[in-house]
Amino acid sequence: MTRGGRAKDRDAGAMRTCIATGAERPRTELIRFVIGPDDTVVPDILGRLPGRGIHVAPERAALERAVKKRQFARVARRPVTVPEDLVDAVESQLARRVVELISLARKAGMAVAGYEKVKAWLGRGEAKVLLQACDGSTRGKSRLSTPEGGRWIGWLTSDELGLAFGRQTVIHGALGAGGLTSRVVEEAAKLQGLRTDEQSRGGARARPAGKDKTAR
Repeated sequence: MTRGGRAKDRDAGAMRTCIATGAERPRTELIRFVIGPDDTVVPDILGRLPGRGIHVAPERAALERAVKKRQFARVARRPVTVPEDLVDAVESQLARRVVELISLARKAGMAVAGYEKVKAWLGRGEAKVLLQACDGSTRGKSRLSTPEGGRWIGWLTSDELGLAFGRQTVIHGALGAGGLTSRVVEEAAKLQGLRTDEQSRGGARARPAGKDKTAR
């Protein structure tokens, strides 16, 4: 297992086809599902469950289409049970995964929270990802800028960021360079597609996420 909590997989860079859109994408950019022993569709967020993987793009519309069109049963070639709350369950599990990864980064000394600490990291060039709560003050968030060549993640709530940093709530956070940061960026990108437009855009307005480069 890697430090970021993901099982090693020689096939990690392989392409897979989304059953809803028909588009091919790297498997790490898709959400994997398996059919459980009771013929129930089960999200495999960590990519570790045994069985044939069924992949769907990390977009609410794609997941809803897969459910509505009964694509899971078609691919499995047998009747399957799709939980009524499948889409919301996937969003919840992805959010939990992102929170866990940020927490691991914090414990490894690769993350800080709080306006002044984040500002200091940005000023010294230590921050590679700026984290800001989607329900935080727009005016307050506008005082900090996305790291040059880095990323901005603004679709987690203040409660979720608080959980990641061991506090009640957090509005501003930052991640430094490292493998865990790359994992946060990867999983957060999936979560963004499952969140509502307002959440994924960080509230009432969209915010540029800097250059489109994965943090390293």
